[in-house]
Amino acid sequence: MEIYQHFREEEQPFIDKVLSWIEQVERSYQVKLTDFLDPREQQIVEMLIGTTGGDIKMYKQGGNESAERKRVILAPMYEIIDDESFQLSLLQASYHQKFVSVTHRDVMGAFLSQGIKRQKLGEIIVGEGIIQIVAADEIAPYIITNLTSIKKTKIRLEEKPLSTLISKNLNWKISDKTVSSLRLDAVVKVIYNISRKDAVEMIGKQLVKVNFKIVDDPKFTLEEGDLISLRGKGRSRLDHINGRTKKDNWKISIAVLQ
Repeated sequence: MEIYQHFREEEQPFIDKVLSWIEQVERSYQVKLTDFLDPREQQIVEMLIGTTGGDIKMYKQGGNESAERKRVILAPMYEIIDDESFQLSLLQASYHQKFVSVTHRDVMGAFLSQGIKRQKLGEIIVGEGIIQIVAADEIAPYIITNLTSIKKTKIRLEEKPLSTLISKNLNWKISDKTVSSLRLDAVVKVIYNISRKDAVEMIGKQLVKVNFKIVDDPKFTLEEGDLISLRGKGRSRLDHINGRTKKDNWKISIAVLQ
């Protein structure tokens, strides 16, 4: 299919899924509400919706403007969509931060151990003695009933108004770099100031994600706009590819989350 040429090969299954959603809305004139999508998946949906000629509109909501993971609605252009249409629940619990340290990874592990699919969970905010989780309405009662402890610390989740979701302050520091190639290992080396050997090793240990998906191939070629994360080292983004140097290296602009 000609549309595939604009995307990576590994993205084709998700593209097929989105195309089926679009076909479903066009055929039935019914609204399609998705599970939570990461920013790259949202971008793919937006690009594919752009090929429909305006008959279908895309809406997205994750709780507030700073939310990254969002549910998406595809709807006929005449359909009225409001915040309640996204069927989101905000669950909150508190913990004694003086006595226990809880991380985003701890909360995620507790969820997955309950058999809850990641696609049913949106933002997870942890800090200052507060845990907040945005979840799909249909799974919220199950979470409240079954998720009663994290790291052997008892918690009690309660539903709160979505308007009380804490906003994340994302501060990206942009700088220009030169890399020998656009391979993942070469870019990770420069961004995180580590050796090429260490970059290859970390990629092989599945500690690196590109666009929220684990990539274990050091030769993976990055593209403009790709989001990169290295476990324990933070997140970054390949903002722009600015051409070649006289020595045939690549000039790039990167953004690092502070």
